[in-house]
Amino acid sequence: MRLARPRWAGPLAVRAAVFITVMCCALAALLGVLVHVSVADQTEGRARETALVRLRDATAAYEAGDPLRPGAAVDPPGLPEPLRALAASGRRGTMATEEDGRPTMWAAGPAEGGRVLAVGVDHSQGRRTIEDLDRAIVWSSALAIGATLLVGAFAVARVTRRLHTTARVARRISAGDLDARVDDPRTKDPVSRQDEVASVAAALDSMAASLQGKLLAEQRFTADVAHELRTPLTGLHAAAELLPPGRPTELVRDRVAALRTLTEDLLEISRLDAGRELLETDTEDLGELARRVVGASGTGTRVEVLREARVETDRRRLERVLGNLVANAHRHGRGPVVLTVDGREVSVRDHGDGYPEYLLAHGPQRFRTEGGSKGHGLGLTIALGQADVLGARLEFTNPPDGGARAVLTLP
Repeated sequence: MRLARPRWAGPLAVRAAVFITVMCCALAALLGVLVHVSVADQTEGRARETALVRLRDATAAYEAGDPLRPGAAVDPPGLPEPLRALAASGRRGTMATEEDGRPTMWAAGPAEGGRVLAVGVDHSQGRRTIEDLDRAIVWSSALAIGATLLVGAFAVARVTRRLHTTARVARRISAGDLDARVDDPRTKDPVSRQDEVASVAAALDSMAASLQGKLLAEQRFTADVAHELRTPLTGLHAAAELLPPGRPTELVRDRVAALRTLTEDLLEISRLDAGRELLETDTEDLGELARRVVGASGTGTRVEVLREARVETDRRRLERVLGNLVANAHRHGRGPVVLTVDGREVSVRDHGDGYPEYLLAHGPQRFRTEGGSKGHGLGLTIALGQADVLGARLEFTNPPDGGARAVLTLP
């Protein structure tokens, strides 16, 4: 079974951990090599000095005819040939070799008769010192890398967690939750210097507050305009009813009715935007409700009930959603228009040119219609808003064989 990766362990955290590990390993290797070379040079240098001092003592004893100390000999069999040739030429030198499995530092110089006087110094202690140092470097480097990686991972995890929090808030804002805020505590202290993540969080909170203020002002303006229009429209409607019969009167009454419908739609949208709508639920048969909506619309919409279902819903809001979908299908599409009930799924299908691309990509937009069609472009917006209040999902698609299809899925 594959374990789920923590949310903070994203690409940034992984890359930072890999970078820290690689840099620590490279630094540890560089320091280890430098220390190893330095200590090895010092140890070998001391061994060479010791061997040369003993060679001088052995040379003095040899010239005085005294017996040589242990480790000194004339033409010893283990002397390396390059060093033997150097001493035979009249010069002194040193060389490190393995003698019977033990590190040995040789020092050799010329003697009488073309012979070579040499001294061998056991170099095992120095070699062991270097090996112990190498082991200590490896273990200390591993410990330092582990500690640095843990500290770095902790620091990166804190940053990535804050970035994930900021991204999560941004997604909530884009989904419509304008009250969402990051509220990073580092943005609340005016004295301390903000880091980059805190600056991004502060900018996002400021943007959300500004956007919320503008939307609230727009909502208040829409609601105020709609309320202010109701009174003169009521008087205008009453005056239109007093006009004498005739074609001009019919045109005036038609325009007044359209203006009243627009005003009521604006009021409904302002209430939906305010989020203060309350459900009045009751048990309803979807098939029967669909037939009532089609009958009230006065259109030739065909109703097909594949599977009947009884749902707990707000009848008035559901009728509003289905009525707007049917009216939109007849206004902007072509017949036949079919309303289908399949369990808790209700679809409205026409056979026109389909929904425009902007609607499929971004959903209904207020006051936007395509191709100079009649209407003010609020029907689908209201349907979507009422569906949200019902807790239902409303989707808009264009079937492959043409037309437009709106699918309402009730909870």
